[in-house]
Amino acid sequence: MSTTERPEIGQNAVANGIGTNYLEDGKESDPTVVLVHGSGPGVTSYANWRLVIPALAENFHVVAPDMVGFGYSDRPEGVKYSLDTWADQTVGLMDTLGIEKAHLVGNSFGGGIGLRIATKHPDRIDKLVLMGSMGVDFPITEGLDAVWGYDGTLEGMKKVMGFFAYNESLTSGDLAQARYEGATQPGFQESFSSMFPAPRQRWVDDLSLSPEELAAIAVPVLLVHGAQDRVVPLESSALALLGRLSDVRAHIFGGVGHASPAERPAELARLVTTFLEDHD
Repeated sequence: MSTTERPEIGQNAVANGIGTNYLEDGKESDPTVVLVHGSGPGVTSYANWRLVIPALAENFHVVAPDMVGFGYSDRPEGVKYSLDTWADQTVGLMDTLGIEKAHLVGNSFGGGIGLRIATKHPDRIDKLVLMGSMGVDFPITEGLDAVWGYDGTLEGMKKVMGFFAYNESLTSGDLAQARYEGATQPGFQESFSSMFPAPRQRWVDDLSLSPEELAAIAVPVLLVHGAQDRVVPLESSALALLGRLSDVRAHIFGGVGHASPAERPAELARLVTTFLEDHD
């Protein structure tokens, strides 16, 4: 996945004018899957997807970028963080890499990005997988407010991590320390804190599409959600999207919170692979 000794740093390409760090795995001759991470503090594509990339790379050419403002992609001065900025960066990376069409898998805020691409560039997406996805309006939860309001402290990171997984052992101990160290590297917390300032309900709204936009999406969609999600609740996302998207199916994980790539990585990879390879 990486060309360096640091696995979170892969290759770099200019995507819609933004220097973008991305991971790549699998054979270029296979269908491409673009993975778009969530918006937690200190998140990188590697942190989000490291447990599922190897399994997906057995059947797909996997590309997983750091969105602008996150990870090891550039943070241009004056950049406007918005759904369109992140969507255009993703499509721009596809352009740079010569990828005409791809499957797209979006986690949380990455799901909102996938939905925006499906409305602006429907010819660039083959199938779409949304996990714990943003994209519809809902009253902001305590969990999401804590994630976006992360204060740059270790105690704050422990609180944030406590909202992610249903199985607390997955987000306790050394992981919170590691994520804290990742989130507080030079420039990381500064850009993150500028993205979603209070009051944060407006950012839920900004990452949402209208019912008319959602109804017009024609690509096949798989919704994946944890029944115990305390960041983006099941009823606020997957159940709402089931009623608004035309070609859609859903898989609900019991005993899973907002971190299905960490909580059920092997099962998730099999589920995604089956959906993407289904030709019916």
